[in-house]
Amino acid sequence: MNQRNLTSSQRTRFVEAVVALKRSGGYDKYVRLHAEYFAADGESGLRMAHMAPTFFPWHRQFLLVFEHELQGIAPEVTIPYWDWTTDNKASSALWAADFMGGNGRDSDGQVMTGPFAYRTGSWPITYGVTDEKYLTRNMGRPDRPIALPTKAELDGALAIATYDASPWNSAPTTQGFRNKIEGWTVSETKGGYLHNRVHQWVGGHMVGAASPNDPVFWLHHAFIDLIWARWQRLHPKSGYLPARPLAAKDPEHGRVVSLDEPMPPFNVKPSAVMDHRKFYAYEEG
Repeated sequence: MNQRNLTSSQRTRFVEAVVALKRSGGYDKYVRLHAEYFAADGESGLRMAHMAPTFFPWHRQFLLVFEHELQGIAPEVTIPYWDWTTDNKASSALWAADFMGGNGRDSDGQVMTGPFAYRTGSWPITYGVTDEKYLTRNMGRPDRPIALPTKAELDGALAIATYDASPWNSAPTTQGFRNKIEGWTVSETKGGYLHNRVHQWVGGHMVGAASPNDPVFWLHHAFIDLIWARWQRLHPKSGYLPARPLAAKDPEHGRVVSLDEPMPPFNVKPSAVMDHRKFYAYEEG
C-alpha cells in the first residue's frame, strides 16, 4: 500500500513493529546482511544485492524475509511503499513525527524527531560505516542540491524492454532496465540515476551499504519492487537475464547469478520470486 494511504493506526502499528524488532536485537542483522552482500564492480567474488541482475530479486526476497519477521510481532503489518515521484519533498507526511521522523539537524545531521530519533532511546545505530550512534539524514543534499526522480524519468526507464545485458554490472555499457533503475554511473546532470538518487537525496545513513539503518529504506525498496512488477506487466515477453549460467570464459563468470541459480544467503533462485503475486498484492494509488 502507498504509505500516503495508511491510516493513523496502520502507521503506528508499522512503526511499533519495526521498533520492537530493533529492541529485540533482530533488526540489525538486516543492516549487516545488506552490507555483506553489497559487492561493487571492482571487488572480487559474487555480486548480489547491487550492480548485478539480482538487484531486483535479491531485494524482493530481502523484503519478504523482513516483512515475515515483522508479522511475527504484528501479523497485520505489511511494508508500505514510498512513491518518491509524488511525495518528493521534505514536507511530505512521510516525514511526520508519528512516522519516519524528519530531516537531520544542520550541525551533525542527527534526526531529532520521530520514533527513530536517538534521543528517544529507541533507535541506536550499532552497525554502520561511520561512528555516529544516532540516525542521520541530509535531505536534498544542500551542498550539492538534487531532486528526487520524476514520473517522466521513471516512465522512461519502464519503457526499456530488455531486463539486463552484458557486462551485467553498473558500467554505462550495461544497457537495460535494471541498470537504468539502479542508477549508479549515470551523470547527475544527464538524468537517469533513479534508485541511487533516492538514497542520495535522503542522505545520512541512507548513503552506503548500511542503508537499512534508516527504516525509510524499506519503503523505498518496496516502491522499487513495485516498479519491477510494473515493468513485468509492460513487457510480459521480457524475462530475467541472464537466463542461463555464464560461460566459464565470460569475464563475469562466478560474479553473476542466472535465472535458476540460488541467491545467497537465502538459497532462493531468482525464478522463485519472479511473480510477486505468489506472496502479496499491491494496492496502488
